[in-house]
Amino acid sequence: MRILFMGTPDFAAASLEKLCDDGFEICAVFTQPDKQRGRGMQLSYSPVKELALSRNIPVFQPESLRGESVLELVRNLNPDVIAVVAYGKLIPDELIGMPKYRAVNLHGSLLPKYRGAAPIQWAVLNGDQKTGVCTIYMNSRMDAGDIIYSAETEIGETETAGELFDRLKTMGAELLSHTLTDIENGDAPRTPQDETEATYVRRLDKTLSPINWDRTPREVLKWIYGLQPWPVATAMLQDQEVRIFGASYTSQITDLPPGSVVSADEQGIVFACKEGSCICVTELQLPGKRRMSAAEFLRGHPVLK
Repeated sequence: MRILFMGTPDFAAASLEKLCDDGFEICAVFTQPDKQRGRGMQLSYSPVKELALSRNIPVFQPESLRGESVLELVRNLNPDVIAVVAYGKLIPDELIGMPKYRAVNLHGSLLPKYRGAAPIQWAVLNGDQKTGVCTIYMNSRMDAGDIIYSAETEIGETETAGELFDRLKTMGAELLSHTLTDIENGDAPRTPQDETEATYVRRLDKTLSPINWDRTPREVLKWIYGLQPWPVATAMLQDQEVRIFGASYTSQITDLPPGSVVSADEQGIVFACKEGSCICVTELQLPGKRRMSAAEFLRGHPVLK
């Protein structure tokens, strides 16, 4: 089976590596154009491009997939299937329907829940007990194609979105390899999505960082762990914005308003939450400083007098 692989970040690179290791023929890779990063604004390659080059796979980085030049390129590559994993660009209908087995997508949620960007992070942010990955036959609507296979996993109570991401990229790579094998063998099923159950999520940005303390402790905790590794939850402490990396539950109650510091000791800094409940912040970071435990922070920054 000749595969044209389309993907960009680490999540996609894991799938590309798995397909290569399993003996699939990757005729080419499409990935996002190189970006300037860092203080020197040097061009950096996507994880998928770096892996493809190390495997001597041809790499293409079109600004857009629309236009006859891209269609002609894909015709000449003559793939049996297009495998799309977190590519970051819309795939035109002409490309979806071109290969023998059309285009298949690996998505980081249990569709139809969490169509769109950042499904892994939103599963944590929303406090879901479980999530997963699925493969679908692509169609003209975003993440709306028929489901081929899915795989579920529990979300740890204090598991960060980054940790979940790492688990799901491995699960997803295995699922995509299994999916393509069954497609080639004619054994792959297809199940239409229930449109009444469809939900959509937005991309993450720094406007989400400030913690809303007028929430339950679990909602606050999930917000803290769901925004890692980026953009990271923030809170005001001693008139400065600090980044919050760790928290735990506490049985303390208070009559102070949400966001107030209730207590502070070696265990952490306790903040008031919704309706008198509290949560204990255990790890944080001052601007320009390293991450530290709340106990370390308190040694030089007493918050209660």
